Amino acid sequence: MSHPTVERQAAEFGHVAHVPVHFDDLDAMGLLHNARYAVLLERALTPYWAERGVVYRGDVHAAPDVFHAVREFTISYRAPVTGVGTVAVHFWLEHFGTSSAQYAFEFRSTDGATVHATGTRSIVRLDPATLRPTAWTEVGRAIAATLLRPAPAGA
Repeated sequence: MSHPTVERQAAEFGHVAHVPVHFDDLDAMGLLHNARYAVLLERALTPYWAERGVVYRGDVHAAPDVFHAVREFTISYRAPVTGVGTVAVHFWLEHFGTSSAQYAFEFRSTDGATVHATGTRSIVRLDPATLRPTAWTEVGRAIAATLLRPAPAGA
């Protein structure tokens, strides 16, 4: 695992967040526990949105785009994260629809050389009163646009 002093890698699209791996994130073998990847992804996503004004402070009506549910989470493990330190979580949006979105992500060493895991996380924005899908706000759409992966050339 790389040390946090390594320069942050730049992303051609999406965002790269450096997230700490703590001792209690490890399993008995000293590897990042498989269930902790979802938590670390959340720890990368939450500050990105919060820094742009979409943050939960106890009132879902004040930040309606944070009221969403995970519909699907997929992950493929490539190389274990060993010990404590920092991982680079590169995330972006593959899709941003009327009420749903699909993130894609990579967990990498901080120097970018090692891919630890790849996957997707699909979410659906919910109406707090009915728990039914509802449209993202214009603010949410504007922030999401900064994370959308560009379409391949010629597509």
